[in-house]
Amino acid sequence: MKTESSTQIREGNLSKPLGNVNGGISSTVFLHQISSFAKKGLKQEAFRLLNQMEADDIPVGPEIYGELLQGCVYERALQEGQQIHARIVKNGSFFSENEYLVTKLLVFYAKCDCSMEAGDLFVRQRRLNVFSWAAMIGLHCRKGFHEKALMGFCEMVEVGAFPDNFVFPNALKACSALQLVGLGRGIHGYAMKIGFGGCVYVLSSLVDFYGKCGVLADSRKVFVQMPERNVVSWNSMLAGFLQNGLDEETLELFSEMRVDGVLPTRVSIASFLSASANIEAIDEGRQAHAIAVTSGLDLDNILGSSLLNFYCKVGFVEDAESVFTHIVGRDVVTWNLLISGYVQDGQIEKAFHTCHQMRRENFKFDCVTLSSIIAACVDSGKIELGRVGHGFCIRNNLDSDLAVTSTMIDLYASCGRMEHAQRVFDVAMSRDLVVWNTLIFAYAQYGLSGEALKHFYQMQLQGLSPNVVSWNSVILGLLRNRQVNEALNMFTQMQFTGVKPTLITWATLIFGLVQNECGYEAIRLFGKMLSMNIRPSAIIIVGVLLACTCGVSMRHGKVIHGYIMRKGLLASLSIVVSLIDMYAKCGSIDLAKKIFNMVSDKELPVYNAMLSGFALHGQARETLELYQYMHHFGMKPDETTFTALLSACRHAKLVDEGLKVFVEMVSIYHITPQKEHYDCMVSLLVHCGSFEEACRFISALPFKPDSHVIRSLLALCKEHCELELVEEDLPRHKFMAEPEDCVNYISFSKIHAAYGRWHGASRIAKLMKVNEIRKDSG
Repeated sequence: MKTESSTQIREGNLSKPLGNVNGGISSTVFLHQISSFAKKGLKQEAFRLLNQMEADDIPVGPEIYGELLQGCVYERALQEGQQIHARIVKNGSFFSENEYLVTKLLVFYAKCDCSMEAGDLFVRQRRLNVFSWAAMIGLHCRKGFHEKALMGFCEMVEVGAFPDNFVFPNALKACSALQLVGLGRGIHGYAMKIGFGGCVYVLSSLVDFYGKCGVLADSRKVFVQMPERNVVSWNSMLAGFLQNGLDEETLELFSEMRVDGVLPTRVSIASFLSASANIEAIDEGRQAHAIAVTSGLDLDNILGSSLLNFYCKVGFVEDAESVFTHIVGRDVVTWNLLISGYVQDGQIEKAFHTCHQMRRENFKFDCVTLSSIIAACVDSGKIELGRVGHGFCIRNNLDSDLAVTSTMIDLYASCGRMEHAQRVFDVAMSRDLVVWNTLIFAYAQYGLSGEALKHFYQMQLQGLSPNVVSWNSVILGLLRNRQVNEALNMFTQMQFTGVKPTLITWATLIFGLVQNECGYEAIRLFGKMLSMNIRPSAIIIVGVLLACTCGVSMRHGKVIHGYIMRKGLLASLSIVVSLIDMYAKCGSIDLAKKIFNMVSDKELPVYNAMLSGFALHGQARETLELYQYMHHFGMKPDETTFTALLSACRHAKLVDEGLKVFVEMVSIYHITPQKEHYDCMVSLLVHCGSFEEACRFISALPFKPDSHVIRSLLALCKEHCELELVEEDLPRHKFMAEPEDCVNYISFSKIHAAYGRWHGASRIAKLMKVNEIRKDSG
């Protein structure tokens, strides 16, 4: 009875209007002050006032606890909110069963992602209100329980509760996550029916929903018909265009947004920068950077990451470095973007240096960091360092990450260690389509079509349907293994299963057919591609021109040339080079020269193609004149340039000019001669009768001459009837003392036999026997 009386007295006090107590400060004043502190995030001051109220025996009503809980919601202050909950329970059922406080507690726990506590309060609540429903539906959405969120929405409507402008966006978010377009349309209709046709929040959510589901026509329609649009609406439409690959439309919409007077946010600029990066719109991306600066947006991690991604993708790594140094509060994501940018740009050492710097600043490597490091090891051939990275992944439990698994398979495959790549695949705890495709491609690139096919079918048995990348890899493997008919059958089967070939598929087939000496089949496939109204890429046109070159089919080459002119593709450097090469190798140096002259802004590959053409046709003077022209206009030659020049001098027997070119290559341009350069020089010296010079030249080579060089020298000796040189001079040179195989000895023997010198042939046979050199079978 005593407890009941005291409780009644306390309830009686609470039921009185909040006024002065014992002449002290009014409870209303405390309420306003606590509410103000809570909204400003000053939790300690708010709690101090609560303690003062309790110490002064000033009645604390539900609204006081409600304001404190709201402050904890703002700050996601779970511990302080739990303390308030404990006080509410301690103060008895009047507080703990108060509908207002139960709703506040439910919202608090939901916002703090405490599913169990929020769910318990939701179940025990006697009368569910729209705030309770909104809190639970929002919680399910944030936790990824989209089915539960939609079930909650349906139950809410069924019991007659009307959703508000917080519930509709969450329901639409759940629909987009599950790609439930039909249900989303139903929610759209219901929202219009109950009067949300003018609510900017609901309409913005509809724009976002349709965009994420790929129904851009409806997304655009809702956006255009909105009575008013805020920056969220514009951002939703920008994101919709971007996610559906409409990069140019994204840039245009951003311009419309600025014309409409809407100030862009970080999200707006991030979308614009991503679209600019995708289509390499460098000027537009720089403008976005300028807008961010002039708008006073701080270079935080969100904006900084977007700028880093843009500059790295378009190859402006120095600008990315500048952005990185100015980012406030860098996180792992920003470090990873810069490291990845270095790897993509081929600056491997900088990538490794940045990794060291990242560790020095106490940032831990994550899966993305390790993937970039291992990719850098692949590109730089630092396999042992990659293995160290693999060990780090295992020790830190990062090896279960799918991206790391794929990169490790790629690492071992890049150095031919397929057994290691297979081992990484076998021990992987989970495998997605990317992991399977990485292993299939690894086998395919080595022509191991049997292994590639085995894993291709195993993947399907485990419930994963192959995508276009899977099919492309298998086709590549078959072509590398010279299984042309099987590759074409696989291409047909691919289309039969509903997988649409990409330009990469067509390019793989055309180049594979050319490499397998099926040039006419490659040309036929190109014609089929055009008949299907598929616009070929530059690399495909290069491939089909190569087919014409290898098949010496100028007639088809001219047809393709006509297509190139009609489509305005002559601006492509690779296509121009291939056209010049095709005409030169098909016997028409004049047409090759005509294409060369049509190019106004000539780059080095264009010059190299023309030089090679002149050399092929024995036009040494024209080759040397073009080289002088290049030199006059400051065009720096490369290894290919000098190969063409030396080849031309060899064909024309221009010893002095050849020697001069060779000296210039080494002394002026500091190019290290390769085997093809030395081979040209040996042939040039021998052709002109300078056999002794040729021998001395070979002896001075910085590497051991291969059998091809020596064989060329012997063949030329035979051609010029230099029997004395073969019999007396060549054997005493050091490069003949340690031959790589039996070929040189056999060549010696054949030259003696051809001129009836059987004694010499017999002597060489005995020498082979003494040195235990066996003739290869066949």
